[in-house]
Amino acid sequence: MEQPEGKEGFLLEAAAAAPRQAGPALDSCEASPDEGLIEDLAIIDKKAVEQLTEGLISHYLPDLQRSKLALQELTQNQVVLLDTLEQEISKFRECNSILDINALFSEAKHYHSKLVNIRKEMMMLHEKTSKLKKRALKLQQKRQKEELEREQQREKELEREKQLTAKPARRT
Repeated sequence: MEQPEGKEGFLLEAAAAAPRQAGPALDSCEASPDEGLIEDLAIIDKKAVEQLTEGLISHYLPDLQRSKLALQELTQNQVVLLDTLEQEISKFRECNSILDINALFSEAKHYHSKLVNIRKEMMMLHEKTSKLKKRALKLQQKRQKEELEREQQREKELEREKQLTAKPARRT
């Protein structure tokens, strides 16, 4: 008869190694599953139960302990990963806030350059208006001077005409 491999095989070996008392056999081929179940349970003594229990524990305990250690390591790794993730999230938020600050600075720089351009335009317009006012004043002074000269010329012509017009002689 072949022995099954793995944990089931171990249990069968442990059951085979347990001392048997006289009575019906535990072989499943000889009896039906329902037949004599209670009697079979009474046959198994405490020593066999202890041996099976020890065998089961010794078989599964190392795997369970390795699994426990692996789970503890995974839990520790998970805590480390969570801490790292929190740090990365805080860095990401900081980068976003820096980007927001950079956007604000670039916007402020843009508006500052607009303000500087407006100031230059206002200074240029002020210079132009000053020049235009000076030119207008000069033109006004020139017109007034020309009008004054024309008026003086007219008065001279009127005076000359008066002088040129014949005056009747007075009889004395």
